[in-house]
Amino acid sequence: MHRTANGLKTALLLGSLSAIIITLGGVLFGSTGLIIATLIALGMNGYSYFFSDKLALRSMRAYPVTAADQPQLYAMVVELAQRAGQPMPGLYLSPTAQPNAFATGRSPRHAAVCCTEGIMALLDRRELRAVISHELSHVYNRDILISSVAGALASLITVLANLAFFLPIGGSDGEDRPNPLAGLLLMIVGPVAAGLIQLAISRAREYQADASGAELSEDSIGLANALRKIHSGTQALPLPQEQQLVNTSHLMIDNPFSRGGIAALFSTHPPMEDRVARLEAMALTASVRSRADN
Repeated sequence: MHRTANGLKTALLLGSLSAIIITLGGVLFGSTGLIIATLIALGMNGYSYFFSDKLALRSMRAYPVTAADQPQLYAMVVELAQRAGQPMPGLYLSPTAQPNAFATGRSPRHAAVCCTEGIMALLDRRELRAVISHELSHVYNRDILISSVAGALASLITVLANLAFFLPIGGSDGEDRPNPLAGLLLMIVGPVAAGLIQLAISRAREYQADASGAELSEDSIGLANALRKIHSGTQALPLPQEQQLVNTSHLMIDNPFSRGGIAALFSTHPPMEDRVARLEAMALTASVRSRADN
């Protein structure tokens, strides 16, 4: 059910953004702009679908690791992937002091899980295993496709908006010159569209990944404890609100920015207190059932 819904959301997202770009191209630049905008939309869709994972990993300066580099972490991911009956994702570390993690990619066979060096230093083995289960659940629930595509689209729209000012139009004398009005319009529309992309991603996906991750690891309390530590760490060491990080922040297990600022308006993360409370309720329910069965 989740997989089908997320596939439809991805198609709707790509189609809607394509329509916006093509319409703007036609309105601002006429028939030539319509053709160019159509080509841009097609190229953008293809790039977002196939290379969204690379954009997200690059934004965090992530590097791949192997079993020789991180034997405990690698064995943990292998064990959980086998438990779920799913392919082993690529494994990456980010040289970031903030404790955080994310998953990206278009499918379980083309997925990557990334942990920051900060989270590796902060969490114990039990908590880290629960976090990995959460991220793998994003992969197996197929919601990383729409999340990764959204981040890639936000990045590309921002670039196009910044370049819009330099797109030439024909003047009355036949000379091509920059169009300041069109550039100003797109520089406003671009960041707004990027924000709307992120707002289109339901906060429910984090609740679902928490629940699925707790089920996969069989340790909802381990995940609850990890989320508490992670949230304290992200608030103590917020990332700079650079555009490339804002565009991919929705992929992370916790909002990487401070509570204030423009980026908070576009946060797709539900309150951490609610997530922890739900996990603790799951643990209590499981404990009651276990006692009842015995």
